[in-house]
Amino acid sequence: MIRPSVLLFALLISAPALYRYVLDQLDISAVLIRFLIAVPVAAILLAALRFVTAGYGKTEEVPAATVLTPSPMDATPEAGPGLPS
Repeated sequence: MIRPSVLLFALLISAPALYRYVLDQLDISAVLIRFLIAVPVAAILLAALRFVTAGYGKTEEVPAATVLTPSPMDATPEAGPGLPS
């Protein structure tokens, strides 16, 4: 499905040809061909714009600060029997 923004942008791109048709300087088939060529061009340009601007506006959630408390397992072992001191 083609997005409405693509069709509007394609119409904007082919507007000079449409204007020349209104002034009887161009045939309707030439205007339609130019519009049909403008549709994939507009789709590619708007897709590139969407790709570039996709990351803007997204905020990354910062994880809450974690407080590290020492556990008894983290304590350094004392020198016991069989261990060098």
